[in-house]
Amino acid sequence: MSRRLIKRIFPNTAKIRGHQSLKMFGGIINSPNLWHLNRYSVAKAFSVGLAWAWVPIPFQMLCSAACAILFRANLAISVILVWITNPLTMPILYYFSYRVGLFILGETPGKFSFELSWEWLVTGMLAIWKPFLLGCFVCGVISSVFGYIFIQALWRLSVRYQWQQRLAHRRQKKQSS
Repeated sequence: MSRRLIKRIFPNTAKIRGHQSLKMFGGIINSPNLWHLNRYSVAKAFSVGLAWAWVPIPFQMLCSAACAILFRANLAISVILVWITNPLTMPILYYFSYRVGLFILGETPGKFSFELSWEWLVTGMLAIWKPFLLGCFVCGVISSVFGYIFIQALWRLSVRYQWQQRLAHRRQKKQSS
């Protein structure tokens, strides 16, 4: 993973630091460790962001920011990754986690119909809460671990590729002289 690519994609860190919702974290938000783009901070940020993306609660971004501060992960990346669960992907991801929970518990899916109302949330969620929350937990842990490992491996491959390019350039320069 190239640092230049990440810097090109992400907004200015000064703009993010000044965001109104992050004021609650006080002066710790200005810690340079939260804004470094290195292999460890980015991998930890992917781990934190992917874990919180599966948690079915409001204000996931604040929880992700708090964990990024706690684990000294890149704050911007961990908060942005929470948006994997957005209004378009949420039904698909949460249904998948429900099915994972059913598989782990060895249960068969119950018949229910979804209805966007408070009454359904109270009565309908009572029937599916165990497999749903278990599936969310399992999917969060698995994606967190794989995200960390994937970014570590991708970063190492990127650095190795850059070194090979430098060596090839030096050899070519040496041969032409």
